[in-house]
Amino acid sequence: MKRVLLLGGTGDALRIAKQLGPEHVYSLAGLGKVPDDLSCWVRVGGFGGSEGMARYIQDEGIDLVIDATHPYAAQISANAARASRTAHVPCWALRRAGWQPQAGDDWRMVDDWAGLTAALASFKRPLFTLGREPLAHLDEIPPQQFWTVRCLDAHEATPRARILATRGPFTLEGERALFSAESFDVVVSKNSGGSATEAKLEVARERGLPVVMLRRPELAAVDREFANVADLLEALQVSA
Repeated sequence: MKRVLLLGGTGDALRIAKQLGPEHVYSLAGLGKVPDDLSCWVRVGGFGGSEGMARYIQDEGIDLVIDATHPYAAQISANAARASRTAHVPCWALRRAGWQPQAGDDWRMVDDWAGLTAALASFKRPLFTLGREPLAHLDEIPPQQFWTVRCLDAHEATPRARILATRGPFTLEGERALFSAESFDVVVSKNSGGSATEAKLEVARERGLPVVMLRRPELAAVDREFANVADLLEALQVSA
């Protein structure tokens, strides 16, 4: 197998990392728990943009870059594609499909934070499942709203916000219990795709709640794209 630089940040990336030997590198931005049970080398921290990543690829003799970061990590994906071109190595990406609205869904699509806050103006108890971004806006909570923010980062609660520092996957039963206890009237989500956090959408559907959905960003072109982990691992074996 070629020497791989795997850019992580999702549960799917960890599944790939578990199949990599000690000559390969699993790179994380440093958020959340760092795995300590892998055969491959785990690297934590940034590269210094695309130029720094290109130098790392060349200095470490990397033969293949795999971008398995979050679908909304557009800057990291752009850096990976640019660095790979500079270093003259191929770049593959794991790009799972987004969720699709189903019968009974009420999705309100927005492009940015300004559109999101405008869409929430008439609601009182939103559940934010965007990650850490809402933490930077806790001083902007409208007087009529109480926020629940679910993310990886522990954060001190405020008088009008509750922070749930937790990591998926989330079960349907658990989401039903949470929604019932907190009386949310709207869900705020990224269209991450996958099954780990999809239960919230099913519960929103069951309860007739709208979902304010942040559209996916456009991602940089790469040499090969894969919709699932199994196909990517099979391609890795073929290229060994």
